[in-house]
Amino acid sequence: MIYLDAAGTTPVRREVLEAMWHYLTGDFGNASSHHELGERARSALEAARTDVARVLGCRPGEVTFTSGGTEADNLAVKGIALARRAADPQRSRVVVSAIEHPAVLESARSLARLHGFAVDVVPVDGAGRVAPEALAAVVGPQTAVVSVMYANNEVGTTQPIAELAAVAHAARVPFHTDAVQAAGALPLGVRDLGVDALSISGHKLGAPKGVGLLYASGRLSVEPLVDGGGQERGLRSGTENVAGAVALATALRLAEAERPTAAPRLAALRRTFVDRVTELVPDAVPTGDPEQRLPGSASFCFPRVSGESVLLELERRGVICSSGSACAAGSSDPSHVLLALGLDAETAQTAVRFTLPSTITGDELEAAALALSDSYAAVTGIARR
Repeated sequence: MIYLDAAGTTPVRREVLEAMWHYLTGDFGNASSHHELGERARSALEAARTDVARVLGCRPGEVTFTSGGTEADNLAVKGIALARRAADPQRSRVVVSAIEHPAVLESARSLARLHGFAVDVVPVDGAGRVAPEALAAVVGPQTAVVSVMYANNEVGTTQPIAELAAVAHAARVPFHTDAVQAAGALPLGVRDLGVDALSISGHKLGAPKGVGLLYASGRLSVEPLVDGGGQERGLRSGTENVAGAVALATALRLAEAERPTAAPRLAALRRTFVDRVTELVPDAVPTGDPEQRLPGSASFCFPRVSGESVLLELERRGVICSSGSACAAGSSDPSHVLLALGLDAETAQTAVRFTLPSTITGDELEAAALALSDSYAAVTGIARR
């Protein structure tokens, strides 16, 4: 099997399993309990928070562990918007880009449906980029929060986050970025990015599913979404997932240490793969920005061909990839991301996404390109060139 769906999820790293195992079996205590076993769990939790803070360049107290990227996005968008409006009733608008992950888009829609907020959607260009001037056109004195993702999960396009954050700050609006796909591939220093809040999910980095985090600046007011015993400094009540926090911190630390060499390697492999695919399948149309993109993300549309049919043929040949966001699995609707890029609905349903794990080799990608060519031929009846 050649696995090319790292944007969907990644296997748990051995180092991560070894780091978290002790907190599932030995020091399994409740981190909120005031006895020795609980104190050891608390120490591990705070050590994990400190490790994360070192990678992000923030204070440990600005890191909140969550159940994943979706919860972190919800807490950021809803929590910041509700707190801002409570402090200033005119702040009743939320700004998101047209290609956000459903966790952000549905959070904004929930604020509109349940709390009367208005939602402003910033368009993108044909490559999926948000122009700072386009953001400036919609941000104003009524805006409570801006959320623009660092890197898109479907087409791989990355955003000029520091410039976009500066636009928001000029209007005195806090800026959140969904960095779920960017973690491990792009720099995460929150000061350099200029962001007030940032979301990460563990299972994209080699940690288990079910753990994530939100960085929120200490200057920021955030309304909690989960009430209870006041854990995580009151932002996220519930018994702390110590083993998950240790796992996420370990995976993030390892990924960040590897990034300076891993990212250029993946980018070179991706470029070769894209060139090979377009050579073998001339009808293939690469999507997303050709340069401003995640190093390990390649995406294509195959006009007049069912993307799902190509995927099935690829899987028969041992290549695992996807048609887009795993969070939209089972939906027959065309991708909102591809529609926002200007593709028509029929073409948008022909998408195939290849996202490279860090262990991928050039030989495997050559085999995947040949398998794609054979799959395309099987679906269309057009023989390989």
